[in-house]
Amino acid sequence: MSAEAEPSGLIDHVTNISDFIWGGTWGGAEVIPVPPMVIMLLGIGLYIMIGLRFYPIVKLGSAFAGLFSSRKNKGEGEISPFAALSTALSGQVGTGNLAGVATAIALGGPGAVFWMWITALIGMALGFAEGSLAIRYREKTPEGNWRGGPMSYIMQGLGPKWTWLAIVFAIGTLFSGLVTGNSIQSNEVASGLNELFGIERWLGGLIVAIAVFIVIIGGIKSIGSIAEKVVPFMAVCYIIMAVIAIILNISDIPETFSRIFAGAFSAQSASGGFAGAAIIMAMRAGVARGLFSNESGQGSTPIAHAVAQTDDPAQQGRMAMMGTFIDTIIICTMTALVILTVEGPFTHNGEAVRHVWQSDLGTTAQSGFVTTSAAFAAAFPTLIGNIPLGTLVASVALILFVFTTLLTWSYYGERAITFLYDRIPGSTAGGEKKLHVIWRVLWCIAIWFSATQPSQLVWRLGDISNATMALPNLIALAALSGVVFALARGDKTAGKDFHVDPRED
Repeated sequence: MSAEAEPSGLIDHVTNISDFIWGGTWGGAEVIPVPPMVIMLLGIGLYIMIGLRFYPIVKLGSAFAGLFSSRKNKGEGEISPFAALSTALSGQVGTGNLAGVATAIALGGPGAVFWMWITALIGMALGFAEGSLAIRYREKTPEGNWRGGPMSYIMQGLGPKWTWLAIVFAIGTLFSGLVTGNSIQSNEVASGLNELFGIERWLGGLIVAIAVFIVIIGGIKSIGSIAEKVVPFMAVCYIIMAVIAIILNISDIPETFSRIFAGAFSAQSASGGFAGAAIIMAMRAGVARGLFSNESGQGSTPIAHAVAQTDDPAQQGRMAMMGTFIDTIIICTMTALVILTVEGPFTHNGEAVRHVWQSDLGTTAQSGFVTTSAAFAAAFPTLIGNIPLGTLVASVALILFVFTTLLTWSYYGERAITFLYDRIPGSTAGGEKKLHVIWRVLWCIAIWFSATQPSQLVWRLGDISNATMALPNLIALAALSGVVFALARGDKTAGKDFHVDPRED
């Protein structure tokens, strides 16, 4: 086999596995009638939403109001509830919001956006469950540091007999961290730096790796401090620019929403760059990319929420569900509307088309950040130097989004390493610190290496790695659902507590 054929063959194998997990197909043919992870994610999420009596939707207004008081410290922990939300958001808001939305539309058509919304609404229930359990079942190490997340609420909430599930989750976290939290992010930011400044991808990866290392060497407090300052600013600026782009093309909005709702419930024939998709493809793409973007049910964000300075599980649960709402319902929606609405000088196979998603840049092989960037460039074509203003805005947003995501996911990986290391007899605080330093160095090397890998390969690997985290976490959330319902009612000590002593030196 030639060197050129090898990557293609690898991509084909990875694509088949991804399609089976999220679509129930293999080699383009249906293997099972329902997509496994889609059914599990939406099924468990809907069960928890009903069990919560639609608490996340009913409490949405008060949750927004709580954002203003969450900067204050009202309990034990390491960073404020708002900083914990910002840290979690810094992991959530990344390439999924700019590039992931474009790939979802390429895979499932405009209807995929509807299923992203559904995933987010149901994901708010999963987010509440994760955030509240993260506070209810967290632990304080002998060194005085707080930690928690799915590993902790599995061990303390379900008991030692479920240790295997916590180990599976921790291994999945390392896999997902290196792929979705690192490879996809660095791959897309290398594209952004290349488009913006003409920097070679390997050099862009090196620059980002060095910048990330400077921050993560300071641990969670350093990461939280940066996230609290950068995330709100970059999110607001991006939303403002997206709203302006949509207003400039406001006449296309009715057609856009018609495409979204029609595409969610009916098969669509191929037109332009959109490879025709039936309902199942729209659902598969929307749910998979929705999870990639907001991470609800995946089990990553509760690792950040566990260190919040609060003694109220329900309060942090509301912070966690707000993260899902902000990430997908607000930011991803803005990106989707820009891609679907903005008109420009786009072509498909040499023929003019109105929108970027119908063009060559919207095909499954090409879609990603370049799709979003092209849409913004069409909305804001004024040149700054030789770069359209829209491209400049999208590229800067991508760089900031990705930078903070790389920071947060490095911390998630550390927590997984800590949990696995603590299972080894004779583990010590000194040994843990050494492992963390090694992980941080390897993390930054992976950033540099991943910057030059084929984007289609890392995106498909991302779908697989997300499932390796989500599956054990969703099982735990279902098993602890009764505790979640009680926490929502105000019972701060709900559920059994199988106390697990942190590592003793």
